Amino acid sequence: MKTGTLLKTLRRIAAIVFGGLLLLFFLDFTRLVPLWFHELAQIQLIPALVNGMIGIVALWIVATLLLGRVYCSVLCPLGAVQDGVSWLSGRRKGRRARFGWTKPVTWLRWTVLGLVVVAGLLGLAWVVGLVDPWAIFGRAAGSIVAPGVKAVAGTVSYAQDVYVKSFVVLAVAVVTLAVMAVMAWRRGRTWCNTMCPVGTLLGLVARVAPVRMRFDEGKCTQCGVCEKKCRSGCIDSEARRVDYSRCVVCFDCVESCNFGAMKYSACKAGAKAKTGAAKKEKGVSRRAFLTLAGTLAAAGAAGVARAQQPLVNVDGGLADIEKKQRPGRKTPVTPPGSGDARNVARKCTACQLCVTVCPNNVLRPSTKLETLMQPEMSYERGYCRPECVECGQVCPTGAIERITKEEKTGISIGNAVWAAERCVVNRDQVPCTECERHCPTKAIMLVPKNPADPKSLKIPTIDNTRCIGCGACEHLCPARPQSAIWVEGNVTHHEV
Repeated sequence: MKTGTLLKTLRRIAAIVFGGLLLLFFLDFTRLVPLWFHELAQIQLIPALVNGMIGIVALWIVATLLLGRVYCSVLCPLGAVQDGVSWLSGRRKGRRARFGWTKPVTWLRWTVLGLVVVAGLLGLAWVVGLVDPWAIFGRAAGSIVAPGVKAVAGTVSYAQDVYVKSFVVLAVAVVTLAVMAVMAWRRGRTWCNTMCPVGTLLGLVARVAPVRMRFDEGKCTQCGVCEKKCRSGCIDSEARRVDYSRCVVCFDCVESCNFGAMKYSACKAGAKAKTGAAKKEKGVSRRAFLTLAGTLAAAGAAGVARAQQPLVNVDGGLADIEKKQRPGRKTPVTPPGSGDARNVARKCTACQLCVTVCPNNVLRPSTKLETLMQPEMSYERGYCRPECVECGQVCPTGAIERITKEEKTGISIGNAVWAAERCVVNRDQVPCTECERHCPTKAIMLVPKNPADPKSLKIPTIDNTRCIGCGACEHLCPARPQSAIWVEGNVTHHEV
């Protein structure tokens, strides 16, 4: 087997395995995968930057400095998706050699990267998530692939799992995936080299990588086969030039060269210093690297600063069974471990992993513009059980911090509010004990409606010093279409 074929095969296997493991997170509706397995999502570059995980960011910068864009080649799940679409396109008759050298769309790459940096510094993480490859993959897997698999398996209806959760997320996932698929169908890794901020960042570093694709001028016949096979459009065979900022180290060019003229090896010292143009390129790379270092430092500092900031519906036969409506909360309820809604808005890239793994269907994507597609808690279909801490275990950006079950029971994410006019006790004059009976912290007590008559119907009273905002009372309240008792979020979570 040729060296190029071996390298290409190993890269493909690694990319498929890693992408398959990430997809498994969203398909694991039987909860067979242990929570520690989700650590794989936390080594993605944008989540690591947002979470202030400087060690992970430094790892990928060093790897790119040494070997080129191996992250894009192997570890990025969206890269594997594009390669799959491109492979299908290449299987069509007459489409064997559909690539060629293209000039980099530098203005678009820098514009997208600039917008992402500005949005991140302003705390608009959902804007970053629109072009973050991990978030795009997560939305597609969680809103398109996983619900389809579940529907086929007969575990949940497609409409319940996708449409009701968030049509907005589904629409964004479909549109983004369609645009990316069209680009990959026509020109391979076009998305990676024009729209992806990760590709632009790593492309700056890859220019100075010592190990990279290079021409052996003594063997090259300028046949152009390598150029026609390059899915990144970064090889100019006539000039024997490779745009290293766009090369994703796919090894297609090495495999296709019949003369052994294209190699993935260390460049000789001083090999680039023969011409003035080469010296200019080297100078540009130095300035670009300093720009990248400043960008990463600012984003990392912002991430560290942010990181340091603080089952069965029961109606008792008392009401017609109809779907509950979400109450108009003045303050959204965010998951335990998130600190407050502002922290979620600053750090969540809306990858939908927490929404997917939530076993009680409590987390729902927001439809508000300022927090678009980021998770909020809603209790129409379940409540946040005190023993469940899965969302914090899987969040790759630190928008939801990891907490223990013991810590969760002591965190108040909201307070219950009671509306007398909705309560079946006041409306229908019938006894009801659902909210008191199911409150896990005993924050709800029933007192006589008429204080002068201890035997009168009892109504709930709420001790907000004990309420943790789990939503058990709201979910199990028999009043329809809106619960007589609901949870208003706390601006800042606090201990009870």
